[in-house]
Amino acid sequence: MNEREKALLAEVETRLFISGEWADSSSGRTFEVRDPSTNEVIAHVADATAEDGVKALDAAAAVQEEWAATPPRVRSDILRRVFDIVRERADDIALLMTLEMGKPLAEAKGEVTYGNEFNRWFSEEAVRISGRYGANPEGTGRIIVSQRPVGPSFFITPWNFPLAMVTRKIAPALAAGCTVVIKPAELTPLTTLFFTRLLVEAGLPAGVVNVVPTSAAASLSAPIIADPRLRKLSFTGSTEVGRKLIAQAADGVLRVSMELGGNAPFVVFEDADLDKAVTGAMLAKFRNIGQACTAANRFIVHESVAEEFANRITERVQKMKIGRGTEEGVEIGPLIDADAVAKAAELVSDATERGATIVAGGEKLDGPGTFYQPTVVTGVRPGSAILREEIFGPVLAIATFSTEDEAVRLANDTEYGLVSYVYTEDLQRGHRMIERLETGMMGLNAGVISNAAAPFGGVKQSGVGREGGAEGIHEYLSTKYTLVPNA
Repeated sequence: MNEREKALLAEVETRLFISGEWADSSSGRTFEVRDPSTNEVIAHVADATAEDGVKALDAAAAVQEEWAATPPRVRSDILRRVFDIVRERADDIALLMTLEMGKPLAEAKGEVTYGNEFNRWFSEEAVRISGRYGANPEGTGRIIVSQRPVGPSFFITPWNFPLAMVTRKIAPALAAGCTVVIKPAELTPLTTLFFTRLLVEAGLPAGVVNVVPTSAAASLSAPIIADPRLRKLSFTGSTEVGRKLIAQAADGVLRVSMELGGNAPFVVFEDADLDKAVTGAMLAKFRNIGQACTAANRFIVHESVAEEFANRITERVQKMKIGRGTEEGVEIGPLIDADAVAKAAELVSDATERGATIVAGGEKLDGPGTFYQPTVVTGVRPGSAILREEIFGPVLAIATFSTEDEAVRLANDTEYGLVSYVYTEDLQRGHRMIERLETGMMGLNAGVISNAAAPFGGVKQSGVGREGGAEGIHEYLSTKYTLVPNA
């Protein structure tokens, strides 16, 4: 670790943040945060208890009414200042993400730009919360429809996009007038803690945002979710955990936003521009080392172009540089932990046992660090686990189809429905795919689709609710109808 990295880590506050104050855990315990590229311990973070979680909710509930009454322009200006401060500290935030999560530094810088756009977007949306007024059809009175913040909100964020997953939740909540308790991922809490300092620097009042990192997520979350003062739960993570959280939220009839698992199909038709398709495939698969819910999981390629597509992809993959994310030119960093490496290896092994062929990569690398080679597997057979399960690693698996109907059937043959990718030069076919593919988002001749101005979310077991876009702020608003009778 070089001197700049040490200095940055020394600047990160590693205690809990409750009611505007940094504090140790009530237990006095901490947990380790490791650099996945070296397995080196880079920080010890305060390990929040259930008691700490309730204190954080106490703080959020205490200032909810005051924050909700804050003029929208004031909330907007705070978020805009946050945007400016994050932009000024972009290099530091990117390096911090690379240290705790492992992604290449160039990608981390891209995430800072993307994640920060939620601060700017919702700073603008804060002053556009609207309602309506008009006569009722009978002419006996006036209808007033207004929007109010839902109230204290609890966020549980994942490890794979340490900044963007935080800003995508915090920014609309603050814009709407909601106070927040956030539990960052145990594996990557440092970015959230650093971002919290920037919120304070921007003038956010005490108690509006509270942060409780923990190694015991379930025990901390349960009393918060069960508390009648909580009105909103937002989670990004696996469908398995999401189901459990939805069940817990049902007792309090909480508003929920769930961005859950994915199994994205990447469909390449016979008329596709293969140059575009290959470029899109590299982005859709290997961005963030394949550790993204939007990552293309199943490459469904027309049999007439499958060989050429695979050859072009393989040539690109074999040239990818593997290493620590801080090294110049690295495109593939480590996976988040040893379990992720084992899962990638297991899925590839299952596919080859069923008749698939490894044409690039396919090996885990010796430590230190948790590295797995970028891999291309062709001829994947029906029934392979790699077609059913979310890979969350740098493995590109190719299966083939012969007709459009078959492509649609294969693409929709999953319990998930987050995002799909389609490459075709036929405009009418593209429109048919928009209608027929069962996903909440789609990239038509595009390998990256995320944008703060667009609604992010899925259908089926990929979740409920939307983050980003004009739709995003409505997740934190409740509609109130008032009738004013004529005199």
